[in-house]
Amino acid sequence: MATGSGGSAFGSPNSAGVTAQAAGDTLLAPYNDLGAVREILASHGGEIAAILVEPLAGNMGYVEPVDGFLDGLRWGCSEHGCLLVFDEVMSGFRVAWGSMQSIVGVTPDITCLGKVIGGGMPVAAYAARRELMDLVSPLGPVYQAGTLSGNPLGMAAGLATLTLCRADGFYEYLAAKSRRLIEGVAEAASGAGVSVQTGATGGMFGITLADRPVRNLDDAKASDHAGYGRFFHAMLNRGVWLPPSGYEAMFMSSAHTDEHVSRVIETAAESFREIAS
Repeated sequence: MATGSGGSAFGSPNSAGVTAQAAGDTLLAPYNDLGAVREILASHGGEIAAILVEPLAGNMGYVEPVDGFLDGLRWGCSEHGCLLVFDEVMSGFRVAWGSMQSIVGVTPDITCLGKVIGGGMPVAAYAARRELMDLVSPLGPVYQAGTLSGNPLGMAAGLATLTLCRADGFYEYLAAKSRRLIEGVAEAASGAGVSVQTGATGGMFGITLADRPVRNLDDAKASDHAGYGRFFHAMLNRGVWLPPSGYEAMFMSSAHTDEHVSRVIETAAESFREIAS
């Protein structure tokens, strides 16, 4: 089972190479819809192996979990004997030293990590409770390996990155810059008469052209993607490169300075006025 995009189970291969059988064994529930998850668990609880979810969504734009959603998933998994898997590939070590799970106070059974921990190198990792990790070779029967597993260059880059992330005040400074940026962008949009939704957690943030909060994929689809495209090009023409799709989250780096943030806000104000004219 996966909670995120919403809809019913798939039945055919898609462009990403997901087989019909794998898709058919996956049940989907809309993000932030705990009622839909509970219905699935009530009907298929004994068949569900795991619930997979981004605790802070970044693949339909930036979408925060509503109060009680992740706690409800944790309770449901414990009640029905299935695993809770957090995809923290985007949020892991980007929003806090303990990742998003430390902010919301919900502990998954398995955590998937990537991106940030490699400092730009191709690195990924997973973590789980000891009894689950002990199932992996050489202690257990599950074999897992990859071409880049334990790559010395990637490991060195990752260790250097995490050392920098652990510095005193690192995440507080990152969060302050992200918050200042989205507040400035929201003010700039309001001044131009453009409706936007913004949010930030640590170094992860989002800007969506919409007149109501985005809580799931349907909300994300209903946002003004044509307007975002115009905004993207207006910003790009002024030297600021945003994600080209409105379905992507954005990230603050420790390399970004206060001057960079000020420039983005000023450029956003000019760009919003352009697309509103």
